[in-house]
Amino acid sequence: MANDSHTSCRPLCRRSTFVPGHRCSPRDNLRPQTRLAAAGRPVAVGAVAILLAAAVGGCGGQSSAAASSAGTGGAGGHTSARVSSAPVITAPVLTAPVVKAPRRPGRAWTPVARVGGRSAAWIAQRSSVTLLRFDQRLAHLALHAGSREPGGQGWTYGDRIGTSEVHQVLAAFNGGFKLSHSSVGFMADGRVAVPLAAGLGSIVTYQNGMTQIGAWHAGVPAAGLKVVSVLQNLHLLVDRGVAALTVENCVLACWGATVGGGSEVARTALGIRGDGQLVWAAGEHLSPAMIAQALIGAGAVRAVQLDINPYWIAGYLYSHHPGGPTAVPVVPGQFGIPGRYLAPHGRDFFTILAN
Repeated sequence: MANDSHTSCRPLCRRSTFVPGHRCSPRDNLRPQTRLAAAGRPVAVGAVAILLAAAVGGCGGQSSAAASSAGTGGAGGHTSARVSSAPVITAPVLTAPVVKAPRRPGRAWTPVARVGGRSAAWIAQRSSVTLLRFDQRLAHLALHAGSREPGGQGWTYGDRIGTSEVHQVLAAFNGGFKLSHSSVGFMADGRVAVPLAAGLGSIVTYQNGMTQIGAWHAGVPAAGLKVVSVLQNLHLLVDRGVAALTVENCVLACWGATVGGGSEVARTALGIRGDGQLVWAAGEHLSPAMIAQALIGAGAVRAVQLDINPYWIAGYLYSHHPGGPTAVPVVPGQFGIPGRYLAPHGRDFFTILAN
């Protein structure tokens, strides 16, 4: 069973309050907080303006069967550099998120979610690829533990969208490969379900609520920031805005076996742009090269491939009603996940939550 009782001060305060030595108060639990990032300069919002240094980086991708050593380039043929930090600023959210998916997304970015009256998520449909983009100043990523993988009890984010999330959730989508795969890692809440390996593509979320993507020990984690979760899956699909060299000539061995043995299957990936926004990409008939190019076209500078094959990939937006959220599928033709992450699910997955 998932631990859905996270209404105490500690989980909300740790994501919304960045003052060193600050102790939670009842005020901290009134509303989640919004983080507003400025490019290299502080911007006051109300009476609270707090700077956070967040270094980012990554390393090129290579075969899932071979692990690269820390600090070296993978099969992508290049090593990534660390990026200068940016300040992060907080302000209270005064209204619940408003989520509405368009019937027919086009190539242009269309807003689909608003947090505190500001656009926090967008959707686009480019050829056979669905893209969702998220502003980390207004929403944050949460890694969920599945009931079977990794299993166990007591996770902050468990096998379904919990009671603390139902009025915050904007979107949810699948995680990575099965945890029995040779090139994966999983850590959350200080608990390591699968040991983390140097060089693997890593989706790293810090205690301040910000997420970065890079190669483990070759760009992430950022120095001085406490890590709350890490999902590793293969090597970086995109690094420095360039697709890994293996996306064309090492499809099955490097990017995962497919149902039927073809190269174009249901495939998903998560990337990060230079401005810190996250981009999720998915489609029912995609090769590694196709999804990598879609992410690069959406501005991603680094990306990790997530799960593949039709039975294990899905993405949803969640419209909010008094009785709870309704899941809206976003990938045309997706097989879908039973329960749409609102019921217990056996595998790890991600939610996007309003700050």
